Amino acid sequence: MIIKPEPSLKDLSYLIESSGLKPSDLLNMYRRMLTIRYFEETIRKIYHEGKNPFNMASGIIRGEMHLSIGQEAVAVGTLYKVRDEDVVVSTHRPHHHAIAKGVDANKLAAEILGKVTGLCRGKGGHMHLFDKTKKFACSGIVGASFPQAAGAAFAFKYSGKDNVAIAFAGEGAANHGTFAETLNIASAWELPLILVIEDNKYADSTPKSFVMSTTFHYQRGLTYNVPSYLVDGMDVIDVYSTARKAIERARKGFGPTLIEALTYRYVGHFEGDSEEYRTKEEVEMWSSLDPIRRLENRILRLNYADNEILAKLREEARKQVQDAIDFALRSPYPDPNEALTGVFA
Repeated sequence: MIIKPEPSLKDLSYLIESSGLKPSDLLNMYRRMLTIRYFEETIRKIYHEGKNPFNMASGIIRGEMHLSIGQEAVAVGTLYKVRDEDVVVSTHRPHHHAIAKGVDANKLAAEILGKVTGLCRGKGGHMHLFDKTKKFACSGIVGASFPQAAGAAFAFKYSGKDNVAIAFAGEGAANHGTFAETLNIASAWELPLILVIEDNKYADSTPKSFVMSTTFHYQRGLTYNVPSYLVDGMDVIDVYSTARKAIERARKGFGPTLIEALTYRYVGHFEGDSEEYRTKEEVEMWSSLDPIRRLENRILRLNYADNEILAKLREEARKQVQDAIDFALRSPYPDPNEALTGVFA
């Protein structure tokens, strides 16, 4: 594990100033990370209703559910100042990316619950989110985000636009052929593409060290002549600092960047996961690095806000999430006659 120690107050102030962040930015990041955390914790609770004993086919939300609790800093740090026109392609674990990109929480919740008011009229579910207005998409196919985002990046370059495309993926997906193929062509064609690997130590239940000959994925990017960086994925400031430079570089026409963010998910690979592949002590150790708590402590240390202001932000985030859940629960299910409309297969 390579996690940077907590900097001194002087060094912390310098890091923030050199990143171009203002106190208001840190407060906005804090609220967005809270919104993601509360949203997923609430969805998790709803998902498990009616599943005792556990059965994926029962309950209000059926099928698999993949949550990103603990990985909020990667999404918020990467996407904090992207444009609506910039394309983001996520994975089967997409909620944190969607909310960080600005996808409407009401429509997101409704889609997860299979309601007609959802992003895809309830037909996609949590692994198949799409928002044309925010240029956001995801896929249940592991490794699919790389070439899809590269296609968007090629379109931007071909049309002379200074937009960027960002692909998120886990460290398991980075062992797929699409990762190497995308790195190669993105480097050769200097595409405005940023690849972000959320390295949470496990590909499903397989430790990364069992299936990799190198220690880190960013090392692979260097072999394709792609600027590649390793960041602390539990530190939203560290993620933002690197992502900002990568995005600015891409907008100026200097090609792709690979970012590997060391992070951790506090829940299993999927809901219902027995988690036999990791110990309680490991989870507790990573919990001490909670990205939301770390940012909160920094805000307080720097006197950017007091506990009263932070409490207000927490309340606002909880209300936004509850409003979204209430909207989804009130919404109707699609008419069964819609089953064969608006689909490709």
